[in-house]
Amino acid sequence: MILAGDVGGTKCNLALFTEDSGKLEVVYRQRFPSKGFAQFDLLVKEFARQAEPYLRHEKVRAAGFGVAGPVINNRIHATNLPWVVDAEHLSQELDVKPIVLINDLGATGHSLEHLPPEDFCVLNEGSPMPGASRALLAAGTGLGESILFWDGTRYKVVPSEGGHSDFAPHTERQIDLLRFMLRRYPQVSGELILSGRGFRTLHEFIAPNVKHPIFDDPDADPAPFITKSGLDRSCPVCVDTLDLWTAVYGGEAGNLALKVMALNGVYVAGGIAVKILEKMKDGTFFNAFKDKWQFTEVMAKIPVSIVLNESAPLIGAAYEAYAAVK
Repeated sequence: MILAGDVGGTKCNLALFTEDSGKLEVVYRQRFPSKGFAQFDLLVKEFARQAEPYLRHEKVRAAGFGVAGPVINNRIHATNLPWVVDAEHLSQELDVKPIVLINDLGATGHSLEHLPPEDFCVLNEGSPMPGASRALLAAGTGLGESILFWDGTRYKVVPSEGGHSDFAPHTERQIDLLRFMLRRYPQVSGELILSGRGFRTLHEFIAPNVKHPIFDDPDADPAPFITKSGLDRSCPVCVDTLDLWTAVYGGEAGNLALKVMALNGVYVAGGIAVKILEKMKDGTFFNAFKDKWQFTEVMAKIPVSIVLNESAPLIGAAYEAYAAVK
């Protein structure tokens, strides 16, 4: 048995996997509210208690966890949670060894080789170059970016904090957006736009005098309202907001692809892309992606896909744990 988890600031998905001829299958899965537990090991122990009937007296051979946060010395200070996830401590508490800790986006990267074709929406088939680098980015609560390189046997994932690098405006309008945001922030990173909070910022940039009732609730997230109203075209400002956000996302994906020469594919993960899938498919994203002047022809040959399976981090963490013991 393999234990795996996708650990986020809002929820934690944990699952037990069984292995057959190198393929992992879920035998038990549970979701927990992250803030319902003071420490991560308490959450895992509760899962283990619930999963006991499914173990069938088998021992958990290894565990892998994808956690939102940087991995330093096999420990992760979780983002948006007062947790320190420590592999050595978990190993002692659970009597499981090894325990593999990886960044949540890295976990998604490790899942790519194990997802079936139906788990991807292809925006551009391109001409993949076997063995070349790949790129992965995911907009959600924040903006994650990773590089995948071929080591001769498999793809390894290199984490980065590229989402916090500077926003690179591509058009006159985006230059105006940068000026608008510089009045609010000392530095404008890609993540300030390419995350859930970015939708309201763009809406206020486009039409500062147009307000929706949800804007008056300090505890509400206006992003779902803006994206829904953009998709169903019930609010012209929301339509414009969604279009601008998608173009910026495509431009950033293209920048990452150029920096790492991702000639074997760019993968877009994260919850937002799936929620606005129809917009992602209408050409706005890919046209911005490939619009790189002298490199437009090169960009047009790069495969681009959206990861549809939101369990990808869980699957990737499981396979990394399995790789540690097989």
